[in-house]
Order: sequence, then structure tokens, then C-alpha cells
Amino acid sequence: MSGPYIIRGSVSLPEAELMWRFSRSSGPGGQHVNTSDSQVELRFDLAKTEALPQVWKDRALDRLAGRLVGGVIAVRASEHRSQWRNRETAAVRLAALLAEATAPPPRPRRATKIPRGINERRLREKKQRAETKRGRTGRDW
Repeated sequence: MSGPYIIRGSVSLPEAELMWRFSRSSGPGGQHVNTSDSQVELRFDLAKTEALPQVWKDRALDRLAGRLVGGVIAVRASEHRSQWRNRETAAVRLAALLAEATAPPPRPRRATKIPRGINERRLREKKQRAETKRGRTGRDW
């Protein structure tokens, strides 16, 4: 692998906690596909990991609850002909998924009031438009 995959800051995916599984892949490769195990499934036990801070872990468990099976998250990659490139793709995908899941929630939106001048201008333009349309009626004929 090409080194540690950074989730955010100094936190990275620990190589010892990654579980790899390889199988035959459908897709590009011709007859080569029938003989090589190029599809990669990367599994990471999110519930038992010690690599993430507890706050991040709780946040990720909550946000990824629909994708977890027994606290384990799985990512598959089979786009490339080479197992090595599929491993890279799966690891990058897992790191991106965890980065998104552990991100802090956005700041709440502060409600603001529409300025009076803007509202008055909107109503004035609305009246002017209505007057224009009223002038188009053929009631004087």
C-alpha cells in the first residue's frame, strides 16, 4: 500500500485493523478476469477500533448505521484490472467515507429578518406588474 490513509488531521486508518478479502471480478480484463482475484472487499470494524477518538467513533456509528453489519463497514472496489489498484481505491474510499461520517455537524443557521426596504420594493414591483397586466385587458372595447 502507498502509506497511511489519513482520515482527518493526524488520525489515519490503522493497517492492522483493515481486513482484506479478494475475489474474482466482473468487468474489464477479458480472459484475465477468469483467473485472477482482482475484486477487493475492505472491511473495518468501526465499533471496536481504538484508532478514532470516542466522539468521532460515536458520530460515525450513528451516521453509518444503515451501512454497518455488526459494527463493521465494508467497501468494495473492482473498477481496475489490477488487484493493487483496487486495494488503493478501496482504502481511499473507506478513508473518505470515514472522514465524511466523522465530520462535525454544521453550525445551525441563524434566522434573520428580511429588511423592510427589500420587502417594500418587492411589493411596489408587484403592484407595478399587476398594473401593467391590468392595462392589457380589453374591457374598454
